[in-house]
Amino acid sequence: MEARLNMFGSPLAGKFLRHINSAGKILGDSSLPEATQELVKIRASQINGCGFCLDMHTKDAAKAGETSLRLNLIAAWREAKVFTDAERAALELTEQGTRLPDGGHVTDEAWADAARHYDEEQLTALVGLIALINTYNRLNVIVQQPAGDYEPGMFG
Repeated sequence: MEARLNMFGSPLAGKFLRHINSAGKILGDSSLPEATQELVKIRASQINGCGFCLDMHTKDAAKAGETSLRLNLIAAWREAKVFTDAERAALELTEQGTRLPDGGHVTDEAWADAARHYDEEQLTALVGLIALINTYNRLNVIVQQPAGDYEPGMFG
């Protein structure tokens, strides 16, 4: 399987990706816990059906020490006992923010729950991360970027 566009070989795509990758670096360096960041990326990617991002972020999370139990239960986080209340709040915000195209919205309850667990900087990072992973998901799904070959750290 080949992607519809070579996002890694196009000069225009390269410029665009460098800018959104820079945004990702800023968010990644925030005080939002790294484990929470990966959970958010994985959950949005599951909802959006982005195999490329699922391949990348599950492997990155595992390399960073995330357990296979937690990785396997992200899609069923509501029923799983392995996530903290803060992680659950982040996952709820992720789901609501990712499902906007389905006619949904982010409820006041979901926002208040996240705000109980995260400070303003962390909330800013969380909102930015949800928006950013949805951008990556849409790019990869539109061009049908193949999944399965990612190796942690291969993009620097």
